[in-house]
Amino acid sequence: MTEIIHLPGIGNSGESHWQSRWESADPAIRRFDPASWDEPVISDWIAALEQAVRAARTPPVLVAHSLACLLVAHWHQVSDLPIKGAMLVAVPDPASPAFPSQAAGFAEVPRKRFRFPSLIVASTDDPYGSLPYVETRAEQWGSELKVIGAAGHINGQSELGDWPEGLALLRNFASRL
Repeated sequence: MTEIIHLPGIGNSGESHWQSRWESADPAIRRFDPASWDEPVISDWIAALEQAVRAARTPPVLVAHSLACLLVAHWHQVSDLPIKGAMLVAVPDPASPAFPSQAAGFAEVPRKRFRFPSLIVASTDDPYGSLPYVETRAEQWGSELKVIGAAGHINGQSELGDWPEGLALLRNFASRL
């Protein structure tokens, strides 16, 4: 069984968010635990991700949402811990007017190709990241890109419920690793 580590974005993922729902359905999914969800510090988030990956029994699959997608790119630059792959949902653009100012430490997004397989899941109407921006990141990072149509920021407000389509994407991605 592939270990999964959830990496929510700023503010964490509330009860209506698909990450929380997936965790409720599968207690084996772990969530990384930075010091602050609301005032993210890049060095702390990197350390929390490093600790979560180090604690895994086998190389895990990371499932990141929003700001945590940028975290994976930053972490990749400084860590050599093995992971099977990363599913990055709703990659935000730091130049977007909607990007939270308290996340400014994440804004210098690394462009280096990932050393592990990755899948970016994007929406056509995400207020935090345009499709052209996400396409550029996918190309830079060497990520597969799956555009799911108009789903906003692919979060609790998107009213996706348990988001079975996302879970199917994850299972398909993980099965190919």
